[in-house]
Amino acid sequence: MSTATLIGAAELAAHLQDPDWVVLDCRHDLGDPQTGRRAWEAGHIPTAQYVDIETELSDKSPGPNGEFRGRHPLPSPEAFIATLRRWGVNPQSQVVAYDAQGGMFAARLWWMLRWVGHEAVAVLDGGLAAWTASGKPLSTDAGTRPAGTITIRPSLARTVNASELLAASSLTIIDARAPDRFRGENETLDPVGGHIPGARNRFFKDNLDAAGRFRPASELRAEFSALLGTPALTVMQCGSGVTACHNLLAMEVAGLAGAALYPGSWSEWCADPQRPVATGAA
Repeated sequence: MSTATLIGAAELAAHLQDPDWVVLDCRHDLGDPQTGRRAWEAGHIPTAQYVDIETELSDKSPGPNGEFRGRHPLPSPEAFIATLRRWGVNPQSQVVAYDAQGGMFAARLWWMLRWVGHEAVAVLDGGLAAWTASGKPLSTDAGTRPAGTITIRPSLARTVNASELLAASSLTIIDARAPDRFRGENETLDPVGGHIPGARNRFFKDNLDAAGRFRPASELRAEFSALLGTPALTVMQCGSGVTACHNLLAMEVAGLAGAALYPGSWSEWCADPQRPVATGAA
């Protein structure tokens, strides 16, 4: 039976030698892109392969008219499938993603696999800290595997673009950034501070408890339900389309599936001076 949202350290440990399980290490630091690889080299969950958020889960090339697509624009589905095959992912693979940041980067990989139609992908709840806290070992061996055969299947995820957001007043927009950045304060990553007019703020870290694990589904459901109406009319965004996936995972855990991702997010939105900007708490 596949796992499609969260997985615990004990269950992962029981399947590490299963050839159909693929473990991927998504540790990263937005301020120092080499941090994740150094951490992986120093010690990782056995069999785990390293994932580079900047080059393997993003494609920094401009849009068809040379436009800026945000700090972490999506690669093409075909390019991502080629990366998955290099990691040894097959149609029947159970993929497990983890990081050391409460899932903020692992959730991006979780969403992208669903985007190309692969349902059997889960995030390690509590990340590397949960693994080591349970006494499980780390390894420094390279986690190479035979090439995989995964193909693109009907997508399990939706996206919207900036034009669609501008045109659709019925959509509820949820911004996953920290409250101060949402208000337009302390902006250090993007050239303009603020948020998309009408957006509501749901800091992704509010999905986690004090131990860095996802909070109970009932609590997540109550809090997200207070922010939005129908998930199918909801769009998740953040600074560059990464931590918005954390909110999408939390909604899936809560039984509120169906929201879309705005991949370009604030970094793309604010790059066009013709798009409106709001500041403050609302």
